[in-house]
Amino acid sequence: MSARLALQDSSVPLAQRYDVALLDLDGVVYVGPHAVPGAEQHLRRAVESGMRLAYVTNNASRTPQVVAAQLRELGMPARDGDVVTSAQAAARVLAGMLEPGSRVLVVGGSGLVAALHERGLVAVASADDDPAAVVQGFAPDIGWQLLAEGAYALERGLPWVASNTDLTIPTPRGRAPGNGTLVQVLRLASGREPIVAGKPEPPMHAEAVARTSARSPLVVGDRLDTDIEGANRAGVPSLLVLTGVTDAADVVLAVESLRPSYLADDLGGLHGPHPATRPDGGGQRCGAARADVVDGELVLDPQGSRLDAVRAACAAAWQHGVRRLDPRGVRRSLAAVLR
Repeated sequence: MSARLALQDSSVPLAQRYDVALLDLDGVVYVGPHAVPGAEQHLRRAVESGMRLAYVTNNASRTPQVVAAQLRELGMPARDGDVVTSAQAAARVLAGMLEPGSRVLVVGGSGLVAALHERGLVAVASADDDPAAVVQGFAPDIGWQLLAEGAYALERGLPWVASNTDLTIPTPRGRAPGNGTLVQVLRLASGREPIVAGKPEPPMHAEAVARTSARSPLVVGDRLDTDIEGANRAGVPSLLVLTGVTDAADVVLAVESLRPSYLADDLGGLHGPHPATRPDGGGQRCGAARADVVDGELVLDPQGSRLDAVRAACAAAWQHGVRRLDPRGVRRSLAAVLR
């Protein structure tokens, strides 16, 4: 992938430019138990524009049917088949390695069991059940006994696939340990490394594309290190929304592998224009906003829209090299002008 030194522009709404939106969930469509404001309207408008939707989640604990039901309760246009999970990606990886009917030890929950069944594999819960492989994904009730069964099986040299390695998961009470922490337990116990299926690894994107038959997909996410990095690895465009864990300073300071193609405050970015940045002296301009890097400091003239100022800041920082910038200084500059 060539170096991305500025966000892409588009005069055509993204919902008309791309055929399928591969949407992350938490931080994009909902936050905890609540829908992101405006998400329902933006997604229904996208469907009316001819864009198809796929809800792509690293969470392997729930089945697609359960996830789709939750989305419908929140008002989102979602069929069961519109949900793609890392459990499904992990099951596809295993199906490519094993004979049909093979037993797989599940260190995880119902989402993995259902995904294995879909691929003609048999879920078991003990290393004594003669498994041919181990699959691991998050479930809130995983305890020492199940982790120990995984360790016993891995000691025999069986293939090991992890749905994802996110270290944390968001909950209404804050961040909690995710599957990555549980994977680390088996790493330390076995001295082994798993094959990882979920974002940002390629199997997750391949699963979403295969299930949607997307020809021109757009990844939509709120995390640079899963959603955006996964899109960049797959060589497809991405839209970062600022309704989740990533803020404007994170985007400005993003290294090349984590830079999105487009930026928006929320899912309304599927419908509005994405203006271009252009050189202006030694700096960069977007609309009326201008940004430059002077003696390692980000200097912003935030005329016009807030988002244009962030776009200009990204172009200036990426052009000069983000490693030259003091992250605290960038955050101070953005906080001062983007109130």
